[in-house]
Amino acid sequence: MTSSPTSNRSARRPNSARLIVMARYPEPGRVKTRLGRVVGAATACAIYRAFVLDLAERLRTLPYRVTWAYWPPTAPFETLLPRARCRPQRGRDLGARLVHALAEEIASGSGPVLMIGADAPHVPLHSLTEAADALAGTADLVVGPAADGGYYLIGLRALERRLFSRVPWGGPEVCALTLARAGSLGLRTHLLPPTFDVDEAADLDRLRALLTRGEVTLPRTAALLKRRSLDSSQAPGGH
Repeated sequence: MTSSPTSNRSARRPNSARLIVMARYPEPGRVKTRLGRVVGAATACAIYRAFVLDLAERLRTLPYRVTWAYWPPTAPFETLLPRARCRPQRGRDLGARLVHALAEEIASGSGPVLMIGADAPHVPLHSLTEAADALAGTADLVVGPAADGGYYLIGLRALERRLFSRVPWGGPEVCALTLARAGSLGLRTHLLPPTFDVDEAADLDRLRALLTRGEVTLPRTAALLKRRSLDSSQAPGGH
């Protein structure tokens, strides 16, 4: 495994790179279920919907073609982002859906493909640029490690299905297993700085801290989190 320097390519921002966002259609009880156990299903759904809309707005500033791969495949996701390029996810499990989305995008044009999830709306835009630059250089694979042991970004120049087979999705060893498998396949891998997905109540606190420091702009998400903070402080016994 190698970490490819990108400083000499940072000015390129290759437009040939494409980006897939894996997302769910926001329905109460079907998105952010772990978070919903703490804040309620309706609030968790509203937060996730804000994630999708805020992330879409941020990604419009980048030179990469963005495709939203949504689940479930029968959901009216296009009504949420009517001007976006949207495709349904296909596959019996997450690994199969990731492979299908990547294969479809890779087959649709030339250039590397990046993939992120909508549960990290704060993903640093410079990390996406770094990933695209690395794949335009010598890297075969780019991985952005997440704090829970998964990854928030994966990028490839060519599809390698073995990276997605027999992976314990949702577990703490997903990223480590992916990197080990990449090493065994001889893939030149570039690692991005780590960040976190928003799955638990503690992750909302981390996201709120980023917003407070001005490190990311997510207006819809910020408004919801501010309102939830006020509601909590005004509840009986709240602080």
